[in-house]
Amino acid sequence: MAQGLVKKLQSEVEKYTQMQKDVSKSMSARQKLEAQLAENNIVKEELDLMDSTNTIYKLIGPVLVKQDLDEAKATVGKRLEYINGEIQRYETLLKDLEKKCEQHRELLTSLQQEYQKAQGLTA
Repeated sequence: MAQGLVKKLQSEVEKYTQMQKDVSKSMSARQKLEAQLAENNIVKEELDLMDSTNTIYKLIGPVLVKQDLDEAKATVGKRLEYINGEIQRYETLLKDLEKKCEQHRELLTSLQQEYQKAQGLTA
């Protein structure tokens, strides 16, 4: 009985470790999105200061190409919308993963207690 319990406990610990890695990856991706959001908000603020007499260039590969102010504002607006959507998605994902981790932690605790009881009976 104790041998089967040990294998189950090891398996659940491996699953929990993988969940922790997933949480870490998701947090890292969310932090990158936060940085992109801040960068794009700065670009939006700069574009809001400009008028139609200013020349705006967009970097496409190694070339700078003239771009219309309204088009640039629309592009940045869409980018901000997308980044905010992705941040929301990662927030939801992180909450879900953290909830699953908590449930798994409780399962591991109960398995450890079972194992300790089994050890106490065989000793």
